[in-house]
Amino acid sequence: MTFHALTVVLGWTAVSLGLISTVAQFRRVSSRGVEGVSLATWVIFVYMGVFWITYGFVKGSLEIILGSLLVLPVQLGILARLEPWRHTRVVLQSLAFIGLFGVVPTILGGWSDGVYGIGIAMSITRGPQILELVRSEDASGVSVSSWALGAVGAALWMIFYVGAHLWAAFIATGLAGLASLTIAVLATWRHQMDRRSVSLAAAFTD
Repeated sequence: MTFHALTVVLGWTAVSLGLISTVAQFRRVSSRGVEGVSLATWVIFVYMGVFWITYGFVKGSLEIILGSLLVLPVQLGILARLEPWRHTRVVLQSLAFIGLFGVVPTILGGWSDGVYGIGIAMSITRGPQILELVRSEDASGVSVSSWALGAVGAALWMIFYVGAHLWAAFIATGLAGLASLTIAVLATWRHQMDRRSVSLAAAFTD
C-alpha cells in the first residue's frame, strides 16, 4: 500500500471516528443531561462544520466534506438540548467569532489563511469547555470517550492532510486535537472526583 493510499484509508477512518465520537456525546447528554456541557463550544462546532464542508468542496475532497456533513445533524441534536434559543447572545457572539477567525481571513488572504484562522478558533472554542470542566463540579454531561475519540480522529486527519499536502489544515487540526485531549483528561478527572464523592457519601450513610 502506498503512503497516499494509506492516508486515504486513515481519512475515511477519521470520518468514522468523528461520527462515533459525536454520537457518544449525543447519547451522553440524552441520558445524563447537559451539566458541564458548554453551549458556546457546540454552537461554534456547528458553524465550523459549515466552514469545513465549504472548504472540502473547494478542495474537491469527499473525505473533508463528509467529515463535517455526517456529524452535523448529531451536533444539531446536541445543540437542541442546550436550548440555544434561550441564549441568543452566545449564538451571535459565536457567529461573530467564526466570522473574525474564519470568514474574514479567507476573504482577505484566501483559503489557507482562513484555515489557519479556523485552526486558532478550533483551539479557542474548546476553551469554554475546558473552563466549564475546571469551574463546574458536575461534569456528568461530558463524554470522555467522545473527546478522546476526537483527539484520535484529529491525529488521523493530520496524517491525511500530510498525504493531501494541506499544511494549513494539518496545523489547524493538530491544535484542535491537543485541546480535545485536554478536555478528555479533565473530564476523566471530574468523573473520578464525582465517583469518589458518591463513595464517601455512601460510606457515611452506612
